[in-house]
Amino acid sequence: MEKGHGCSFSGMVSTSTLSCTIVVVTLILVRILYVILWGSRPFGRRATKPLITLIVLGSGGHTAEMLNLLVVLQKDRFTPRFYIAAATDNMSLQKAQLLENNLTAENGTRVRNTAQFMQIYRSREVGQSYVTSIWTTLIAMIHALWLMIKIRPQVILCNGPGTCIPICAIAFLFKELGIRWSSIFYVESIARVRRLSLSGLLLYKFRMADQLFVQWPQLQRKYPRATYVGRLM
Repeated sequence: MEKGHGCSFSGMVSTSTLSCTIVVVTLILVRILYVILWGSRPFGRRATKPLITLIVLGSGGHTAEMLNLLVVLQKDRFTPRFYIAAATDNMSLQKAQLLENNLTAENGTRVRNTAQFMQIYRSREVGQSYVTSIWTTLIAMIHALWLMIKIRPQVILCNGPGTCIPICAIAFLFKELGIRWSSIFYVESIARVRRLSLSGLLLYKFRMADQLFVQWPQLQRKYPRATYVGRLM
């Protein structure tokens, strides 16, 4: 009799554990679905107050394209602006600072009131082995976590550099956990005509980007969830 009661109790515990697991998994899936569906809605009129904006810069052409986009950005709405570049990339931040200096000269404001400039560790340097990049990627993720907690951006703008992946991953995790909602806007480089870059592909496949823009119609046909915006350069 006691053995029968023991088996019955074990069965009840197993059933309860399975039920709890199903409930937890369901809640997680519902939350992920909510984040993906809500994030894909147009950003247009969700907010009227200034939005804390994080801008990820990459070396060379990536920075040139991003600065070209920022020229037409509604500066009053997307402020303050935090520029982030790789720790080994000083040129990009200098160009961004020059842009902000020109804006402040026109508006009569101080740069530090509207913009700040920061650096982040690279996940992987050009030519670095994949084995050693595991360690540097971990460091980059920890640094991205610290930056996200410090800045708490409402908008993230990026356009291709691998530097954006740790930041976007942390931002997506924060959204899933309900810690902070950061809208991620990714603009694929004009140099990408037939396929997305690795950064763009990761953001597309894992649905981390709220909006992903491409500059070639054939690219949009290949990745239908992307938005074709024409050539921005």
